[in-house]
Amino acid sequence: MLNTGLEEKGKTLMATVYLSLGGNMGDRDKYLAGARAAMETAFPGVRFSGVYETEPVDFLDQPWFLNQVAEIQTDLTPESLLEWARSLEERFGRQRNIPKGPRTLDIDILLYDHQILTGATLTVPHPELLNRRHVLVPLAELASDMMLPVGQLTVGQALKNVKDRSQVKLHASS
Repeated sequence: MLNTGLEEKGKTLMATVYLSLGGNMGDRDKYLAGARAAMETAFPGVRFSGVYETEPVDFLDQPWFLNQVAEIQTDLTPESLLEWARSLEERFGRQRNIPKGPRTLDIDILLYDHQILTGATLTVPHPELLNRRHVLVPLAELASDMMLPVGQLTVGQALKNVKDRSQVKLHASS
């Protein structure tokens, strides 16, 4: 395991992290399956929500997405985890041409333990977490009763309160 600074009195501490996985280009099922396989290798014991077919938000003129959430235990720092996620996105052909536009694979760090982090390249909890049904539905499947570090809400309460009404439906091949 990497030495990440998550140590206390000689033992490495593991962080519970929730990641959002998604994509809407090419063979969406294949890309998500590949990302899951890579995560199972890197993070033994990873748990996944079901796969959801989701309507695009913000940039609407693009294909629907497949999305899911993963819960991992890691000793990687948030910044190291972001680097790992970006390298996996690149491995699956991710290109950043249009902000919020079509992509083969997108991995976002939603929550990192109960920390609140603001940096130049990473903000945790994810800034759109409380605004996105396509993230809250699969997150609630894994951790509905978990208290969020922002908003004084559980994940389930955040889902009930979200204003986003975009379609999120369980994907047939999940």
